[in-house]
Amino acid sequence: MRRVEHVMGFPVSVRIDDEDFPEAPVDGLFAWLREVDARFSPFRPDSEVSRLDRGEQAEPGPDLREVLELCEEYRIASGGAFDVRLPGRGLDPCAVVKGWSVQRAAERLKAAGARRFCLNAGGDVVAVGGPWRVGVRHPEQAGRLCAVLDLTDRAVATSARYARGDHILDARTGRPATGLLSMTVVAPTLTEADAVATAAFALGPEGVAWAASRQACEVFAVDADRRVLRSEGFPVAA
Repeated sequence: MRRVEHVMGFPVSVRIDDEDFPEAPVDGLFAWLREVDARFSPFRPDSEVSRLDRGEQAEPGPDLREVLELCEEYRIASGGAFDVRLPGRGLDPCAVVKGWSVQRAAERLKAAGARRFCLNAGGDVVAVGGPWRVGVRHPEQAGRLCAVLDLTDRAVATSARYARGDHILDARTGRPATGLLSMTVVAPTLTEADAVATAAFALGPEGVAWAASRQACEVFAVDADRRVLRSEGFPVAA
């Protein structure tokens, strides 16, 4: 089974290799992601995030509380480089919401009986079963890859400047993080891979060693001088 839909501002594709897998869980996957977009988008004035930020909602619900706790965990771990509350800006937990929600979607598929599938959300991937071959886009040449990975029961996320420009800020300075061109992280879950990649990118060159030091994380980075830096266990395909 294969399906692609545009959700949360980017294409989400799912490929399930289990024979005769039913449609209903896939319908539920996309419904969940649409729900997350409606509830957690800072760009929707009626979302829970926006209402909480304006003080119209006293406390976050259980899901948003979990997301905000993750945001705080990475703020502390990164020494303040990663922060979803920046001066002069509204609350924006998108850097954690994406990986968290897509990982939740993958767990729903597994609970429904899927054993071999690949879920791709705007280039960030959860690979269950496998091995799956996943390409990492070159940070400066859209038609090229700078690495191809073999993934089995792991997730990969990339933070970079090529899609949205200098959109990741170093919260310690309030200025765009420009020390890296791209940061790719492989981790057991997309929740972790996505958050670590964003926090490491915000840290700049020091973020490479920081991300690699985190348990079960492997990294592949290209710095502003176009040097490639990767951890020893990064799962490059043979």
